[in-house]
Amino acid sequence: MSTKRTPPLAGVTVVEIGAFMAAPFAAMQLADLGADVIKVEHAVGGDPVRQTGPFLGTESSPFVRINRNKRSVALDLKSPDARRAFLRLVERADVLVENLRPGAMRRLGLGYEDLREINPRLVYASASGWGQDGPLAGLPGLDIMAQARSGLMSITGHPGGPPAKVGVPICDLVCGLYVALAVTAALRERDRSDAGQYIDVSLYEAGVSFAVWEAGKYFATGEVGGPMGSAHQSNAPYQAVHSSDGYVTIGATTPRNWQAFCDALGLTHLLDDPRYADAFSRLANRTELIGTIETVTSTMSTDEIVERLNKAGVPCAPIADYGEVFTDEHLAARDFFWDAEHPTVGPVRQLGSPMRLSETPVRRDGAGPMLGADTREVLAAVGCSPKEIEGLVASGAAVAADG
Repeated sequence: MSTKRTPPLAGVTVVEIGAFMAAPFAAMQLADLGADVIKVEHAVGGDPVRQTGPFLGTESSPFVRINRNKRSVALDLKSPDARRAFLRLVERADVLVENLRPGAMRRLGLGYEDLREINPRLVYASASGWGQDGPLAGLPGLDIMAQARSGLMSITGHPGGPPAKVGVPICDLVCGLYVALAVTAALRERDRSDAGQYIDVSLYEAGVSFAVWEAGKYFATGEVGGPMGSAHQSNAPYQAVHSSDGYVTIGATTPRNWQAFCDALGLTHLLDDPRYADAFSRLANRTELIGTIETVTSTMSTDEIVERLNKAGVPCAPIADYGEVFTDEHLAARDFFWDAEHPTVGPVRQLGSPMRLSETPVRRDGAGPMLGADTREVLAAVGCSPKEIEGLVASGAAVAADG
């Protein structure tokens, strides 16, 4: 029987200067793993996601989810006094994660070269649209621009249709995941060298990193892929097909699964058809193959197809909407969703972390904090006197939600 222990990143202090998605999502991963994440927000308004609906009372519903397990300190870093308080915080931190426009932190005197002078062990991670150098570095870069330039939008959607992006901000999110992974790697290296380092991750390169199949094709043959709807780039049948009441996804690409698929749906005559003799042949003749498959699947309900294929051991799944996902019995059985407490709105339903560690489980603490909820506590812990803290609050260089 497993005994719950201290989370793996307990004792690691992370300072986040993040807005919107990439840095906050990265820091959320680190917070889930036990790090003490101190979210430093602008004293006026804080993270812009705080103004993004829908709202729970006066609190942003997206904000209180993506910023769970964190503490909030509200400072105006353009104020000399607030900047001095921030530097005290950095002196004792292990990690800084930021996603301001390249150069913005340097202009504040808070770039990596500045901060390593006061904390040589600091791991400093920057997330940006295009990276910290190169011809595009100075341009604004949102997720949709990264999806466009990275090639993702060129292969998303249906042939001949208008441009389509992935339904979630995938470049933002995977950039955040790469930042979190790089930070943990840099902390491991610091165990050996006792020195911090700088990490540069971009939405653009995060998006390009997905092109595993496309790179394999292009660098081998020079062929450039295009949109294929739900179909796979190099396997068939592997896509959504019509049922009598919608669609169902199928994946019958191995010899065993192809045999079981045909047997389960009464398509055994396809097993002797030379056009479908192997995976390469089925891919070359995909249009005819899918048409034949759909003459059968379109007469059956999605539930019936899934039941038959599951019984035969063939990979398949219905296409669920999020109303179904968020009430899914499998996820409920695995205790994926959980409620985080918030001081004003009460329990806030959270998406669980996909990281399941048997001995050191991830944290499930509070929902995203109110702006400046921890300003006084955090600044006092890094040596600011009560007089200094009250002076910051009185001048507007800091916000403290606790009074």
